[in-house]
Amino acid sequence: MPLPRWLARFNGHVTNRLLDPMARLLPGWGVVVHIGRKTHCQYRTPVLIFRDGDRVIVSLTYGRESDWVRNVLAQGGCQLETQGRTLQLSRPNLFHDEGRGAVPALNRLALSVFNVSDFLELTISSMPST
Repeated sequence: MPLPRWLARFNGHVTNRLLDPMARLLPGWGVVVHIGRKTHCQYRTPVLIFRDGDRVIVSLTYGRESDWVRNVLAQGGCQLETQGRTLQLSRPNLFHDEGRGAVPALNRLALSVFNVSDFLELTISSMPST
């Protein structure tokens, strides 16, 4: 079971606003920039990321039903701000991995503590910009 939804709502209103400036710069973190399915407003969601060549894996700590995940799937991609760059991501693919083999070993341990085994894979579709 991923982290509880009430914590996701709290983070959306409080923690995400504090994390946004740091998540755009720190390795292993990023900010997903996505458009709401109903509101058509732009949203920013800090996430844990794992880059592997031309793909980015995002751990879904609040599960696959999170609004931002549904927005990215509906939109067919998103932008990711990470380490001072903006990447255009496309071809979102949800997957379940009990063994957490898509992420580095140390991260596997941390994600297993919170029983996170759902991930979103995206492909980098354009060169990074600053």
